[in-house]
Amino acid sequence: MCSSDLQSRFQEPPFGIWLCTSCDLTYVSPRVADEALLDEVYDASYWASPAPRLRGYRDYLGDEELIAETFRRRLRGLARHLPEAGSVLDVGCAAGGFLQIMRDSGWRVLGLEPSQSMCAVAQERLGPGCVRAAGVECLEGGEFFDLITFWDVLEHLPQPQLALSRAAAHLAPGGRILVLTQNVASPFARLLGRRWQHYKHAEHLTHFHRGTLRAVLEGAGLAVESMGARHAGKLIRLDVLVGRAARISPLLERGLRPLLRLGNPRFYCNPMDELVAVASRR
Repeated sequence: MCSSDLQSRFQEPPFGIWLCTSCDLTYVSPRVADEALLDEVYDASYWASPAPRLRGYRDYLGDEELIAETFRRRLRGLARHLPEAGSVLDVGCAAGGFLQIMRDSGWRVLGLEPSQSMCAVAQERLGPGCVRAAGVECLEGGEFFDLITFWDVLEHLPQPQLALSRAAAHLAPGGRILVLTQNVASPFARLLGRRWQHYKHAEHLTHFHRGTLRAVLEGAGLAVESMGARHAGKLIRLDVLVGRAARISPLLERGLRPLLRLGNPRFYCNPMDELVAVASRR
């Protein structure tokens, strides 16, 4: 890649959002150094963030019920694309909520969570042997899985194709890799521009769309079997929507905030700006 291949989408110093005109990939540069990500971005405050519009989650553990129901809903929609119950590896498993659902359904589970604070929560829930404080590089030669998942993870990784390649080497025959990530080319993302909620520059290092997600999966030796936005929504509460509205317009946020006096109901939200892809080894 040379400088003539780059086009600035917008700048929010110290970060810049760039488009490679050769491969159509959108990414952040400069960014937090790879070796500093765990300490500077994914510390304990990431999971209970004072500024979730810019980094992390408002209250990840407090929202576990919503997160679990989101996973159940997604799995029902994706069931026909997934293998029979066997072994599952969840890369970036956070508190292990997805793995708990899979274990309850008869799967053997292993999670990888580099964030030490959240890895400890997952180990307490699932057992220390079921969660490792590491990434896919920790997997050993004889470990194979029928399903490997990257839920909202790929955009966080400094080298996403390398991570997918390493994961693909541990797929059992007939196994599947499932990836959920944001779609920077979706109508909703284009409408919001730089106010899009997934522009969180310290953590979201790469922004994919259908073409670039397919390219990175195929570059990792995988064949894409399905890709779409239908099952990529999630359950949220009204206060989350109000918080996101503040990023779009302070006036919109002020207009919605009085609704919180009526309660803080949960609802399903899918602006169709994320993608779920299922792939197998070629």
